[in-house]
Amino acid sequence: MTTLQTGGATVRLPQIHDPDLLIFVRHGQTEWNREGRMQGHLDIPLNGTGREQAASNGVRLRDFMKREGFDPTAFDFVASPLGRTRNTMELLRDGMGLGVDGYRLEERLLELTFGEWEGFRLEDLADKEQELLLQRRADKWRFVPPGGESYEMLADRVGDWLKSVLQPTVVVAHGGVFRVLRGWLEGLESANVPKLDVPQDKVFVWRNGQFSAI
Repeated sequence: MTTLQTGGATVRLPQIHDPDLLIFVRHGQTEWNREGRMQGHLDIPLNGTGREQAASNGVRLRDFMKREGFDPTAFDFVASPLGRTRNTMELLRDGMGLGVDGYRLEERLLELTFGEWEGFRLEDLADKEQELLLQRRADKWRFVPPGGESYEMLADRVGDWLKSVLQPTVVVAHGGVFRVLRGWLEGLESANVPKLDVPQDKVFVWRNGQFSAI
C-alpha cells in the first residue's frame, strides 16, 4: 500500500509512477455539482449539462486519438463504480464510436467520501459545524469529516491504483481523485492538492511527464 507519512506539515508528494500515457476525464455535471453539495459516495445522476459534457468529451477524445494515430482498442478503459462515472464513460465511448460496455470498474477510484456531510453545502453546516469547518480550512489535506475521508486517505488508495497502470489508459473518475492523481504525478505540495480546479468539460492527457488539456 502507498502510504505518505506527513506528520503535521505540508509535504511534496513523490512521483511514485510515471505511466507513458494516461487520459483522465471527470464525470459530467450533476445537480448537486451545480448546487455546490458534497456528493462523495452518494450516487447522484448526471443532469442534462453533464450528459452533454460527457458526449462532447468523447468526440474530443476520438479526434485527439485520430490526430495522434492512437488505436483506442489498445487502451484500458477504467471507471469508478458510481453511476455518474459509469454513465459518463458510456457516453464518452459512444462519442468515440466504441461499444458502450468495453470498460471495467475500479473501486480505488471512488470519490472521497464526506461521510455525514454528504448532501450538504458548506454554508448549510456553518452554524452547527463551525469548529470542524475551521479545522478543514486550516488543513484541508488531512481533515476528516465525520464518518468520511481526508485527501491524505484518498491519496493512499489512488496511489495504489496509479502504480498498477502499465498500459495506455483512459480513466473516468471524480474531482478529488484527479486532484490527488495530479499530486502524485506532478510532485505537488500536499496543501495545494485540494485547491486544484477540475473542469468537467475537458480531457486531460498525461504524457512526457506533464498534463495537457484537450
